[in-house]
Amino acid sequence: MTLSVQDHVESYLTGLAVERRLSEHTIKAYRRDLAKLINFCDDRGTLLWQGLNNHIVRLFSASLNANGMHAKSIQRILSSGRGFSQYLIQKKELTTNPFDDVRAPKAEKRLPKTLSVDQITSLVEIDVNDPLSYRDKAVLELFYSSGLRLSELCSLNLNDLDLPSQLVRVTGKGNKTRDLPIGRQADRAIRDWLLQRNALPLKDFEAVFVSKHGNRISTRNIQARVKHWAAKQGIELSVSPHMLRHSFASHLLESSGELRAVQELLGHSNISTTQIYTHLDFQHLAQVYDDAHPRAKGVKNPKNEN
Repeated sequence: MTLSVQDHVESYLTGLAVERRLSEHTIKAYRRDLAKLINFCDDRGTLLWQGLNNHIVRLFSASLNANGMHAKSIQRILSSGRGFSQYLIQKKELTTNPFDDVRAPKAEKRLPKTLSVDQITSLVEIDVNDPLSYRDKAVLELFYSSGLRLSELCSLNLNDLDLPSQLVRVTGKGNKTRDLPIGRQADRAIRDWLLQRNALPLKDFEAVFVSKHGNRISTRNIQARVKHWAAKQGIELSVSPHMLRHSFASHLLESSGELRAVQELLGHSNISTTQIYTHLDFQHLAQVYDDAHPRAKGVKNPKNEN
């Protein structure tokens, strides 16, 4: 039986979800990316694999760029196409990968936004008076304590916690696990939350963090709660879980200077990804210089002139 293009796409995405344990959000992004490729080929009358080659892929990349798509998005779409083509090679539908040697436009590196230590302190020191506020405090403390990704925090199970050793085991990208330390404040907040957790109508007994209905908490719910508390604590920024992860990495690197250690804690496979935080550290040093050095702003001190 010959499979259609869409059948192959769904088979490929199912494999990603099962083997690499990618989130539903990530799978949807892959599906959208591949739909763009399929539509481009259909519009040109190109058969998706028999007629697909380096030239067509370059035209596809150029069309995305001409439509104003950000370079980082084009990189992601080409990566999706490259992975799908590799799957088609395994299925004997392709002999070579048409996405090989095709480069996307270079993306401008944007420094991640972070909170100051004072802002972090204000954010995590929320008033707790009911189970959900205890939960939210534990979430905020754990994000900043251990630098988890949003998906990693949502997928935590009780058996991932080793509170006597103050460790948490997380499963990150590519189904890779890593053990992370839990700070003293986060440890206390998690213990307090676990006592409150039983007051909720539990339906997911394995999940560390659950909603008010007792189900495993969703990524969207956590994003909303982080924004809620940031606004309530008077932080005039649009605060996200990822910003807390960035703050964790930036503050740790600033204090320790241990880039490799930060890489391991964040779960980055390539240290070049972690090096973005060295730019943040330099940015901080440059600000200190501008604020403190007597000649940084070009102000002359007559007493010191010869």
